[in-house]
Amino acid sequence: MTKAHGFAAQSATSPLTAFNFERRELRPHDIQIEILYCGVCHSDIHTVRNEWKNSTYPVVPGHEIVGRIIKTGSDVKAFKAGDTVAVGTMVDSCRKCPSCQEGLQQYCERGSTMTYNGRDRVDGSITYGGYSNQIVVDESFVLNIPKAFKEKDFAGIAPLLCAGITTYSPLRHWKVGKGTKVGVVGLGGLGHMAIKLAHAMGAHVVLFTTSKSKIEDAKRLGADEVALSNNPDDMKKYVRSLDFIINTVSVAHNLDLYLNCLNRDGTMCLVGYPENPHPTPNIGNLIFYRRALAGSLVGGIKETQEMLEFCAQHHVLSDVEVIPIQKVNEAYERMLKSDVKYRFVIDMASLKA
Repeated sequence: MTKAHGFAAQSATSPLTAFNFERRELRPHDIQIEILYCGVCHSDIHTVRNEWKNSTYPVVPGHEIVGRIIKTGSDVKAFKAGDTVAVGTMVDSCRKCPSCQEGLQQYCERGSTMTYNGRDRVDGSITYGGYSNQIVVDESFVLNIPKAFKEKDFAGIAPLLCAGITTYSPLRHWKVGKGTKVGVVGLGGLGHMAIKLAHAMGAHVVLFTTSKSKIEDAKRLGADEVALSNNPDDMKKYVRSLDFIINTVSVAHNLDLYLNCLNRDGTMCLVGYPENPHPTPNIGNLIFYRRALAGSLVGGIKETQEMLEFCAQHHVLSDVEVIPIQKVNEAYERMLKSDVKYRFVIDMASLKA
């Protein structure tokens, strides 16, 4: 076992504090990674505070990881010590079910192993995430950082491992590209990535927000238009005008407001996971225009690597505020107030302070 240290929550009501623990001995296909940066995701808050009612304590959060390989297992061939790599939301899956065989490990029919608050498939131990100095991951769930990215980009890459792929995957699945009119609901960690990616794919992008203060920033990020969703006159302009909507909001809200904006055969995809259910939409809004209401998780390993290559090619990074780990509890409170543009990333060098 290798000694590791990081920050953990000991209960649903306790703050994150320093925590010493052990990482497993390297198995033949394992990679040991020194963590350089780790993004702070809203899922971290949900899990730390047991809002999804499935947390096992202590919880070491973090699944947007950029790091450097320290050591590789005896059978690892594709990676070597010194490589810069990334780890996202999963560290294993059954690898045998149809979804895994198709490279869709996020939909593993036996349940993929989450980077934290999951159970290791070999020894049953609880997985600990990226708010730590190092991690051990099977090579099949480690991603290459494209060489087009430079070291100065590493902090901005970290949120791509969740916020980036969570929005990239549905945009790709629903074939967003040139000639597509896309709506993005919400300008936060996910929403700002959805705008950047849809714009890079060549789509015409409309942001829906309740805040006038976000109009200028949305256009800087790549939105062609901005609609204030709390202004009925504004929303009337977009009735039956969009091909696809990606809804990133993670609190319960009125879905009909946005379904009305879809063309015939349009789809709205939900990627936010609220603590409480959305109100049921008016079924007439779906059947009379053959609209679809869908959902999507992160992407599989192959698609996540594709996303990283796409982002490197199009110079897409997350807008981040880099913090020391000692400020992570403060960052959680600021996130809940939407007081970040648009993703916190922890500099893990601060663990040595």
